[in-house]
Amino acid sequence: MFSGFSHVNSKNLKIIIVGNGKVGHTLVEQLSKEGNSITVIEKDASVIADIDAQYDIITIRGNGASYNTLKEAGVEEADLLIAVTGSDELNLLCCTLAKQFSKCAAIARVRTPDYSQETAYLRDKLSLAMIINPELESAREMARILYLPTALQVNTFAHGQAEMIKLKIPVGNILDNTTIADLGKKISSKILICGVERNGEVSIPSGAFSLKADDTIYFTAKRDEARKFLKSIGVFTKQVRNAMIVGGSLSSYYLANELLHTGIDVHIIESSPKRCDELAVLLPDAVIINADASNQADLLSAGIKDMEAFVPLTGIDEENILLTLFAKRVSKAKVITKIGRINFSDVINDLDLGSVIYPKLITSEAIIAYARALRASRSSEIEILYHLFDSRAEAIEFRIKVSSPVVGKPLKDLSLKSDLLIAFINRQGRIIIPSGADTIEIGDTVMIVTTHTGLNEIRDILK
Repeated sequence: MFSGFSHVNSKNLKIIIVGNGKVGHTLVEQLSKEGNSITVIEKDASVIADIDAQYDIITIRGNGASYNTLKEAGVEEADLLIAVTGSDELNLLCCTLAKQFSKCAAIARVRTPDYSQETAYLRDKLSLAMIINPELESAREMARILYLPTALQVNTFAHGQAEMIKLKIPVGNILDNTTIADLGKKISSKILICGVERNGEVSIPSGAFSLKADDTIYFTAKRDEARKFLKSIGVFTKQVRNAMIVGGSLSSYYLANELLHTGIDVHIIESSPKRCDELAVLLPDAVIINADASNQADLLSAGIKDMEAFVPLTGIDEENILLTLFAKRVSKAKVITKIGRINFSDVINDLDLGSVIYPKLITSEAIIAYARALRASRSSEIEILYHLFDSRAEAIEFRIKVSSPVVGKPLKDLSLKSDLLIAFINRQGRIIIPSGADTIEIGDTVMIVTTHTGLNEIRDILK
């Protein structure tokens, strides 16, 4: 998933973040929490004052594309530079300058579709560790959910061969009052339930754990086994046939493009006639409707009642929430709600908003995974990291590169940390839901689910 690794001996990284919008702020919060030394470059004095009051970091007011500003920020000694300003060009320029004057790894946020089609070329030619597009990554996550609409979330591992699926157990379902140990007797599918949330409490379940209706669970399985399991417990698994998207943003374009390629009919509602004309050219197979989605009559006349999926992608959280609640009242559509801010996650969780997507968390997960991999030894590296249950648990896929204390020993003989579970082992494309007799070997990728945060390498699973 990543390229351009350079081994860092120090456990604490020196990281420069250029830009402190929503993604930059999230990165400051999470990377500083993990003990890294953070310097933020930001033009807006009021933004600097705000983060100075919240975090023990260094802040510099200035232009991240200026060599003098980068030098003041310590770029020559930095391990990692992350450019997440609102300008793609500025982000690429910041990274290019940093690479000219230091050996640091560099990550750029790039949103424009033209650049996104050239990601591999730009990353290679500019020697960047990563180019990340929050809107595109969010669209891919939303599309995965609409391919499996009963899921609240679908994350992929092992290059798409394994999935982690978030599901709320319906009332009266076969899983209600079933222990994890008894699940195998009732269901033949090879799945592993690796996280449960009940009444706000998150558990990594043991065999004696009894599932209840309204629990939110995460389970892992091979892609085909996941669908067999859902079918066996009476959960609908066919992808939606049509979707209505509100707003003509970049996110809407990326999502529509993903859905159209899989044969899903797409209707986009956009209030700007000019943007409607642009979308009609960019997405000739979509139905573009010039209407005001905040007007209930317009939504009804656009056919919301007949839609199997409804995704509001306006730039205003409150509007997205209201549109979702209206859609749930007048239709049976699968709904996905995009939220830009996470300050009120507890309130949001109390609302019936279907699948909730936080683009800035999707962006930060990939960057945090890279930062942790930089901190780790050469024995393993992080392939993918996902935050679960509002960041109260993590799912991490490690690639095993050389021998370490976990290699070659039966899992039952390893002294694993509590609240930690080995969800699967990927051995040359074969997904193993592990038993105590299985072992981790060099060349495997291994997925760990845990409520512990900050695991950098595979040996960190041991007590």
